[in-house]
Amino acid sequence: MQVFSLLTIVVGGEIVDLVGQTGVVAKFVLLLLLAFSLISWAIILSKWSLLRRARVQSGRFVRAFRKAQRLQDVGAVAEQFRPSPLVGVFEGGFEEYRRQGGVSSGVVKNPTAIQRAMQIANSEELTRFERNLPWLAITGAATPFIGLFGTVWGIIDAFHGLGTAGAATLRAVAPGISEALITTAAGLAAAIPAVIAYNLIGASIREFAARGDDFAMEMLNAVERQQPQAAYSAAEVPGARR
Repeated sequence: MQVFSLLTIVVGGEIVDLVGQTGVVAKFVLLLLLAFSLISWAIILSKWSLLRRARVQSGRFVRAFRKAQRLQDVGAVAEQFRPSPLVGVFEGGFEEYRRQGGVSSGVVKNPTAIQRAMQIANSEELTRFERNLPWLAITGAATPFIGLFGTVWGIIDAFHGLGTAGAATLRAVAPGISEALITTAAGLAAAIPAVIAYNLIGASIREFAARGDDFAMEMLNAVERQQPQAAYSAAEVPGARR
């Protein structure tokens, strides 16, 4: 009873009455659209929260990275910035840096391997952000047609009842058509937020992809700065002994 009263206040009493008067097929369509909408809004809210925290922590992590003197100092505190995808990029590169003995000697044998490790980590972080996002695209594409199906079915039912009654007047058919159009409105109400959120969230994810690439280049610069000068000379002079 309380839920019905709340719906009456939010949506409007006339709309709630129309929904209550719809047929079995229309009610099933409305329940299906409601399920699509609830799942979509759960994804939207969770993604916005994730992206907001990732954006804040990314800024903090970059500032900590630029202030640190050594990469291992960053590795010691990286975990506290975990919501940021840049942490995953850093850890991917730092693990390869550690394998090559960079932590102990400061010399890396293959900087390209570090770059590839960070590219793989960046791709994994973006995949994590994109998880469940296709559902918004499915909702935006499918729900208007689901709502249209309910409307077409309701109009067919209304005209069938009109032919049976034999009262060919607008007054007789209008209630049935108005009830049928509810499903189209519900389909659009489910699709529009999903489409808008899909595009906005996708743009934010592409922004994080670009930031990940930029951070990978900045990390490579830090790796090169930490190599001893002798290693630079051996790497830069063709034919130099190592």
